[in-house]
Amino acid sequence: MVVCGDDGLARRLAAELGEVYGERVTLVVPTASEPPLAVGRPAWRGRWGRVPSARALRAPAGEPAAEGPQVVEAAEPDEEVLSAAGVAGAAALALVYEDDDRNVRAALVARRLNPTLRLVIRLYNRKLGQHLEDLLDQAAIVAEPGLDPRERDSATTVLSDADTAAPALAASAVAGTSKVVQADGLLLRAVERMPPGRGETADPGLCTLALLSATATDPAGSESSVLGGERGLQLLPDDRAVAAATGRGTVALEAVAHTGPAQAAPRLGAASLPVASLFSRRLRWSLGGIVAAVTALAVASWLTTGDHPLHAAYITLLDIFAINDPAVGAPAQRQVLQILAGFVGLLLLPVLVAAALEALGAFRTATVLRRPPRGLSGHVVLLGLGKIGARVLARLRELEIPVVCVESDPQARGVALARRLRVPVVVGDVTDEGVLEAARVHRAHALLALTSSDTTNLEAALYARGVTPDLRVVMRLYEDDFATAVYRTLRVAHPDALTRSRSVTHLAAPAFAGAMMGRQILGAIAVERRVLLFAVVDVAGHPQLEGRTITESFRPGAWRVIALDTASPEDRRPDLASLPREGADPSQGLVWDLHPGYILKPEDRVVLAATRRGLAELRARTGAPAARP
Repeated sequence: MVVCGDDGLARRLAAELGEVYGERVTLVVPTASEPPLAVGRPAWRGRWGRVPSARALRAPAGEPAAEGPQVVEAAEPDEEVLSAAGVAGAAALALVYEDDDRNVRAALVARRLNPTLRLVIRLYNRKLGQHLEDLLDQAAIVAEPGLDPRERDSATTVLSDADTAAPALAASAVAGTSKVVQADGLLLRAVERMPPGRGETADPGLCTLALLSATATDPAGSESSVLGGERGLQLLPDDRAVAAATGRGTVALEAVAHTGPAQAAPRLGAASLPVASLFSRRLRWSLGGIVAAVTALAVASWLTTGDHPLHAAYITLLDIFAINDPAVGAPAQRQVLQILAGFVGLLLLPVLVAAALEALGAFRTATVLRRPPRGLSGHVVLLGLGKIGARVLARLRELEIPVVCVESDPQARGVALARRLRVPVVVGDVTDEGVLEAARVHRAHALLALTSSDTTNLEAALYARGVTPDLRVVMRLYEDDFATAVYRTLRVAHPDALTRSRSVTHLAAPAFAGAMMGRQILGAIAVERRVLLFAVVDVAGHPQLEGRTITESFRPGAWRVIALDTASPEDRRPDLASLPREGADPSQGLVWDLHPGYILKPEDRVVLAATRRGLAELRARTGAPAARP
């Protein structure tokens, strides 16, 4: 396996392939990224060495630690670099640079060097990714006329770390909302359920995916990663373990359904005049008082003078705007009413000036960015509108969750999206005083800190907790050790509040690694700080599944069959994550309510919920791997 990248995802992916799947990995990194730790034999343009495995993916106790990947340092992944890294004889290549253009250029070169190579490409641009998949697969067929990339497991897979991690990040910010993983047409929902009360029975849904650790009061806490024994997190438990577990929450699979393309969130205030965004509450009350006073004066004039009501109202308005003749020689009632009308006119003048200024300011900012409404509450404060924040914002609005964004760069990726969705944005540094207050953090339901700086996310979380101690906080943190320390400290300081930490690379690496191993990963669900994968597997060639019943094929803690593809082999879609064709037979889809006694046949295709190690064991290659040079 060859991994090319310039950030933490490349190193975590290399560690994932080496430690979880036991593959030989060559890691290509920029020359200036870091010095080699152990210089070995020389190589073209750069140096070879070893890097230690990621701490977050360390081998369990009692298992030998995997040897680190072989490292090639090079500025650009051009043809010579890829040849030196062994792409011509590799099984798979992952291009996970942050620059989409660099990944595209390297993919075209790699496909020419090895038509049978399995390509996994990291792209943020979705449309470009769809076209690139078709182009590279067609290029493989042209280079090898008898080659079918999908049948030979050499197809191209385009993934986005932002799309992979966004559902889990968005779901983490909402208490009581189902965890959601969406991969194009497939929607998976997992629900965290607290322990049932006395005399109550827990609803397992379609199946129980996990038993939460002893830190059940904060099921997303990272402390469980250091807990062991029966009180620690258990993924894919059997029925006996679920029945024996007392006082522990569960994660259950609730529903799976096909959905269409993501629809734009409804525009806030599109159905009515946005008066609240134009005028403040005090100004609206002042205007209401003025109108009531004018009405009272018009009624009094009508009753005292006996004029027609419309004429009485007209005379009152003339008095208010000081354009009527003085009531000299008129009855006393008329003179008093004129004096009161003049007084009301004096009060009206500053109110009209204030209304004009507020409306002018609102219209000037309406074409730029919306401001948070004054009465907003129960919303999610989203810090950072980079590529991750933009995807999370889209997910939150799809769930119709009110959001207020905070971004220091007006030209960030997600600012245009926020403007299109009419989501309020506060431009400023979250560490500056008054920025979070402008986002109404004191009335917020949750804080989602997704900036690229761990310290900035932590500082914002601590400040928000100082304002609202029970605020739900979700932080994007890369280092697991740092995340664990932060979680423990915040848990002690605020025992009644929920704290969650998420790493984008931690959530995205399993999907990239699974695609490199030749499996179609439909999605991933974060359970505490571990991940459950949902993958499509052909039963043929797997003795753990073939000829076994659904019950017999279930291995607790490793994998579980949760759905069966009922379409005939010739009518199956090559990618279950894609949308079904128009006019397709709805009965030829996935069946989720499987009979425990159903015997899996070689021609069947199933959807599995599996741990990373379980999926690696299930689809491990036959024979011992070749010795390392």
